[in-house]
Amino acid sequence: MDEAVEMTSASALLERRWARYPLVLGTFGVGAFVFLVLNVSLGSVQIPLPDTCRIVLGGEGSTWVFRSVIWKIRLPRALAGLLCGSSLAVGGLLLQVFFRNPIVGPYILGISSGATLTVALIMLGGFALGFASVHPFFLSLAALVGAMGVMFIVIAVAAKVRDMITLLVIGLMMGYIASALSNFLIAFAEKERVHKFVLWTLGSFSGFRWDEVKILAIAASLLLPASFLISKPLNAFLLGEEYAKSMGVNVKLFRLLVIFISSALASVVTAFAGPVAFVGLAVPHMARLCLGTSDNRILIPGTILLGATIASFCDLLARTLFSPVELPISATTSLFGAPVVIILLLKRRAAI
Repeated sequence: MDEAVEMTSASALLERRWARYPLVLGTFGVGAFVFLVLNVSLGSVQIPLPDTCRIVLGGEGSTWVFRSVIWKIRLPRALAGLLCGSSLAVGGLLLQVFFRNPIVGPYILGISSGATLTVALIMLGGFALGFASVHPFFLSLAALVGAMGVMFIVIAVAAKVRDMITLLVIGLMMGYIASALSNFLIAFAEKERVHKFVLWTLGSFSGFRWDEVKILAIAASLLLPASFLISKPLNAFLLGEEYAKSMGVNVKLFRLLVIFISSALASVVTAFAGPVAFVGLAVPHMARLCLGTSDNRILIPGTILLGATIASFCDLLARTLFSPVELPISATTSLFGAPVVIILLLKRRAAI
């Protein structure tokens, strides 16, 4: 009798949770849309919300200045913020499950350091290489080459090394090597170039053009659905590698897929926005706490939407808080997000 009551109560609890998920996911989605609209409307040039909607929908009647600000500056940046936030958050979630480590982020395998090194070679050593000035798109291309280079090295190592701790340590060491080489370049560079380089390392969504947004969108449209398709093997992997094998998961292929997807997401974001801190590390925790589950079939969509919301909100703060001065996006995400995670964790412990 007691067992039947327990099974009934467990089934009722599960039904309540599944009924709650659409509401939470819908809230995340609405939040992302609201901050998208605010990012397009608000700024040093205030554009009324009706004019914003009319311009985005292709209507006439607004000034040329408003149309130019929205289509050339704000809308590409706002969309890029959504895509970057989603990509970094999912990359962090995949690696946290893969390494079974809650403090792992999308840059843990040296992706950010590889991008930083190639950008340092161009920005700090550009004069010696014959570059008087560098086009921003060329910098993005250099960052992408560096990040993807490190990614392929890590994948090659992962194909030969079975121990995940060893793989993690190798990724960390590669990051240290790339950082050391970047610091050597800083020591011999001119002050002006060092200043520009340091600003790049702080991350920013400013200056996005439609061509770059298209590249981000293509990468996200391929990699984010791919991450959802491996949600069942991820769930099996939560209980250990041996359990995943017993469930029919091809562990070797699974490891390569996780590393490729997470590293590729981080690479594309870093190439165009620079290293963006906190989002990939903390948003998966926030999604778990808000949704109350470790089921990756729910967590991955939740992380996509929450990552977009957090990144978009923090970009709005970075642009408007001390306008016309713009704050680094990494500082904004960390200052906003860290207290939120602490509060959520304390509430969860109090509820237990």
